[in-house]
Amino acid sequence: MGMYYLTAFNKDGEKLMDESFEAANDQEAKRVGEQKLEEKNYLKKTHRCTSASGKLILFER
Repeated sequence: MGMYYLTAFNKDGEKLMDESFEAANDQEAKRVGEQKLEEKNYLKKTHRCTSASGKLILFER
């Protein structure tokens, strides 16, 4: 299991979400990240999900 970091922002730069979670691989992390964003209605906000090594898994601007 690897660590992943999910962050979402408002247009003015205010941080709305800053969470970490574990996933078996990048595909699972993308699915989990999208699910967490959808639950909080942040899918259309600027967001990113990165792996512990800095790899960008999910991004929306």
